[in-house]
Amino acid sequence: MSSQNAQKPPSRGLVTGVVVFYLVAALSMVMANKWVLNTTEAPLFFLFTQLVIAVVLFVISDTMKLLPDKLTFDVNICKGLVPMVGLNVIGLSFSNYTLKYVDASFYQVARGLVLPFTVCTSFVMLNARPSLRILFSCGIVTMGFFVGVFLDGTPLSLVGIFFGVVSSAITAIHSVVIKQSLNVVNGSALLLSWYTNLLSAVVLVPVIVLAGETAEVIKLFFGADELLRTTGQMSALRTFVWGSAITGALGFMMSIASLLSIKVTSPITHMISSAVRGVAASLLGMWLFHDIITSGRASSIAIILLGSIYYTWVKHVESQSPASSTSGGAYERVKMEDVESGPRRNSNSKPE
Repeated sequence: MSSQNAQKPPSRGLVTGVVVFYLVAALSMVMANKWVLNTTEAPLFFLFTQLVIAVVLFVISDTMKLLPDKLTFDVNICKGLVPMVGLNVIGLSFSNYTLKYVDASFYQVARGLVLPFTVCTSFVMLNARPSLRILFSCGIVTMGFFVGVFLDGTPLSLVGIFFGVVSSAITAIHSVVIKQSLNVVNGSALLLSWYTNLLSAVVLVPVIVLAGETAEVIKLFFGADELLRTTGQMSALRTFVWGSAITGALGFMMSIASLLSIKVTSPITHMISSAVRGVAASLLGMWLFHDIITSGRASSIAIILLGSIYYTWVKHVESQSPASSTSGGAYERVKMEDVESGPRRNSNSKPE
């Protein structure tokens, strides 16, 4: 009975609700992050404050008994989550740096290689061999990325593009490692989020020092004469404080939303929702930050979206076709059991 319940797929309503919740929280997070990063030169310290606020909200919620799981601290669990924490720190840091150096409307393009990296990661880590149509969809997305980079028509930050590419690769690996890390905390997404935020904040302290942000942090809090210089807008310190509070609360919801998205969906579905979020972020960037969307940038976003839609259609067709499970070139759906138990042997993936 329990095994049947464990293998029962989540309801369509649950999956839809989780994905929508994730999209809204993630999109709000991107816009709020860009608002603050436009005024500060300490993106890592900003990330640190977000994590600390999220940890505090976890503790408050636990004290008020609002959480379904009791928060714990176990050194052995911490050791088991080293890969997860490392990827989380690198991924969030590079994502912040990407937003720091590129427009919000270009963020989707800079991180446009998430799909190809996800397919590659699934092939390497899960033995999920992609079909030719899957590879073709990845080719479309990759072409869209290069159209945005070379035909944008506006000056671009090569540093921002570099951070975007690395962030895309980390996102692809992160979606797989999250499910593997759930085993360490007995399948509790809440505990995984708690440990990840807490340990990531601790790891960031020496990273901030090594990255040379100490002087900028001191300037932020004690350089009052310069920071109080305003042009009808809030000072950098006030923006940082308000931005940290807002994004910290959003980060608390986002950490839960992203983990739920991974837990009740496949890593690929998580990637698709991220792509949709990127498109919406581009449009909001034009509206909120007056970003310029050139024909090259718009074409790039459209091509990336087209490739993602085609990929989704191919995945649906292959999952519905009985022959897909017997075809050596089929790209099989990533199951939660596969991710949590690691790569399966070919003999275990034979059709029943």
